[in-house]
Amino acid sequence: QVQLVESGGGVVQPGGSLRLSCVASGSIASINVMGWYRQAPGKERELVAVETRVGTTNYADSVKGRFTVSRDNAKNMVTLQMNSLKPEDTAVYYCHAFGVVIADAFYNSAYWGKGTLVTVSS
Repeated sequence: QVQLVESGGGVVQPGGSLRLSCVASGSIASINVMGWYRQAPGKERELVAVETRVGTTNYADSVKGRFTVSRDNAKNMVTLQMNSLKPEDTAVYYCHAFGVVIADAFYNSAYWGKGTLVTVSS
């Protein structure tokens, strides 16, 4: 059993910053891919930023230069530093993990947090 718990969402003014954090709990030895997706009302869930366990990152074009994803593999934690926030960044942000090792077994599965709401508005 893997659980992802997000924190850090809230309301911020345009141009402001927020830091989201996510911790994966369970008897996890390692996580292959970990990061963040988001879903705005009426839109499909989209990738925001992810990072592999060896440090390779992938960002949505819309957030490049503004968001930074970071991992602490020892803590099974991933953060998303969001700067220069725009109203269009408003969405529910979901922590995502793919591919976990538990008890020396690899689970080729995707895991999702419950989401945390980020609202960028004046």
